[in-house]
Amino acid sequence: MPIRARKIPLPNAVATAAATAALLSVLVPPPGAQAAPPPVRESRPVHSYADAVRESVWVDTGLDGDADGRTDRVAVDIVRPRASGRDGYRVPVIMDASPYYSCCGRGNESQRKTYDTNGDPVHIPLYYDNYFVPRGYAVAAVDLAGTSRSDGCDDVGGRSDVQSAKAVVDWLNGRARGYTTRTGPERARATGWSTGDTGMIGKSWDGTVANGVAATGVEGLRTIVPIGAISSWYDYYFAQGAPLYDSGPERLSAYVNSPDARARCAHVQRRLAEGAPRSGDWTPLWQERDHVKDARKVRASVFAVHGQQDLNVRANHAGQWWDALARHGVERKIWLSSAGHVDPFDFRRAEWVRTLHRWFDHHLLGIDNGVDREPMADIERAPGEWSTDRVWPPRAATPTTLRPRTGAAPGVGTLGLAPARPGATETFTDDPALGELDWAARADEPTPAKAGFLTRPLARDLRLSGSSTVTVTVTPTTTSAHLTAVLVDLGPATIRDYGAPGEGITTLAARTCWGASTPGDSACYKETAPDTTDVTATVVSRGWADLGTWADPREGRPLTPGRPHTLTVDLAAADHVVPAGHRLALLVGGTDRHLIDPPPSRPALTLDLRRTSATLPLVGGAPAFATATAGAVPPAAAHPRTARPPAGVTAPRPAPPIPGGSTR
Repeated sequence: MPIRARKIPLPNAVATAAATAALLSVLVPPPGAQAAPPPVRESRPVHSYADAVRESVWVDTGLDGDADGRTDRVAVDIVRPRASGRDGYRVPVIMDASPYYSCCGRGNESQRKTYDTNGDPVHIPLYYDNYFVPRGYAVAAVDLAGTSRSDGCDDVGGRSDVQSAKAVVDWLNGRARGYTTRTGPERARATGWSTGDTGMIGKSWDGTVANGVAATGVEGLRTIVPIGAISSWYDYYFAQGAPLYDSGPERLSAYVNSPDARARCAHVQRRLAEGAPRSGDWTPLWQERDHVKDARKVRASVFAVHGQQDLNVRANHAGQWWDALARHGVERKIWLSSAGHVDPFDFRRAEWVRTLHRWFDHHLLGIDNGVDREPMADIERAPGEWSTDRVWPPRAATPTTLRPRTGAAPGVGTLGLAPARPGATETFTDDPALGELDWAARADEPTPAKAGFLTRPLARDLRLSGSSTVTVTVTPTTTSAHLTAVLVDLGPATIRDYGAPGEGITTLAARTCWGASTPGDSACYKETAPDTTDVTATVVSRGWADLGTWADPREGRPLTPGRPHTLTVDLAAADHVVPAGHRLALLVGGTDRHLIDPPPSRPALTLDLRRTSATLPLVGGAPAFATATAGAVPPAAAHPRTARPPAGVTAPRPAPPIPGGSTR
């Protein structure tokens, strides 16, 4: 049952009073009018963006990551209202801490920072400053250690990454030292213009840093908005011991470090490579980069956004973070899209800006606009079509155990509530040339590379909401094996083409504007539209594991051929409605092409069906499943499938491990 979220303390009174004063300047009626001003519901653009203060400071992290004998300073580029710091007027801060401002760019148009001849910021990527600075916020764009204009070395989610941003929160609250230059002694202070109340936002690596800073419990961080973010770096590189990429974090560090950082950070590269062995074993390096374990420390509210078909930062990151926050009563909200690794600004723009505005107004300015009392979850059901849930997962979502049984043809069984007969088995052989879309396209046919278990066509809709697990007992023929478990909705649908280069969006030529612009910093961005495809099968959720972790999830070991091994595979959190007339399928295979790397051997794997099961979060539980799989299928819901239909969606291609860029 979901835990009631604890309330996050409202911002300090100075911030609220300042915001109210700014708003009343436009809301107070003219002289002689009798009506009282309406209550403040949202911040208004009363400050000049063209006249905003633009400055750079360097904040001391207290670390010496590059081992040059002095503590590292990270660059912070700030845009704030000209009035901040005058007559006691102070503003809250929206922060995006990123490794990408120089190397790669941010957003759908890959924007980078630009500076004037004095080194002050002219253009900060994305619309946050254009939109929020006129409304009484400061925006701070932080270069992580080792990147762009910062000292130190990027350590890919470790202490340096997190401290780069945490030190800035401390500086905004008067607890850390800031300087006007990278090397000089002149101090820069924020307490004159900043309330200290901070909200962190960012997609991918940027959102991961927000998760990490929140998990320190730092005072002054009021809210975070992680978008497609990592919650545990181990799970970015491995899935229960199965490698997701053919490289480790040392490659990412080298990729984002500035040229001078690359020259001085070889020792960090070595430490990353040695601490993250390709065996998939859990090491102290991964322990340091696991934010889920520290969810109890989170004081900030959390507004998480994730694509259910994100094959870069995969959806299990959102699920395990969400569940951990729920256990500790953190105030939270979530959007789940049907796209891939895509920012909500590019799949639901107007509603996103409106909601984000209200979220920051409430948590950073203390405005009682009701956003904290609105439904907890928004879920995309079809391209551009959304539903809401007051609580997510809904209270009616009940873990329900479904069991595979043999069917009329080898490798094609049934899925239901009753267990298989003792001794029932199915066998498949790992084929690294095939993956989940290949299996789904032939789910109801005997094929050598997978075992499939299908319900009958549903008489009623059946909804899954939350995280699933699949427990298998399997006997391998070799000393190594990888496993994939996939839930599939078998039936025709129109979905976002998450495997295409845009991962479910098409970028258009027309632009819309979100905030004020200057000659060097436009607030106008290219519009997008859903990139859709017609399919006959939709992957609902997936999970992977190295069978060698059967005895210890943190350490793999060689398998004993001919001996049964029992393992539970965690599947990513999902929310999906299988419509009446469709079938729900559980597919079990070996290597999932392009999504996990193959094992050294090519095993045949025999499933003991009596000791294999799937536990799914079904709304209505076992009774709902029994009802949905009994009775006649409504004629309007019947969707016959032709033999060997294509799955429809573009197949995933090998994804370079670059969290901020395209997964393709």
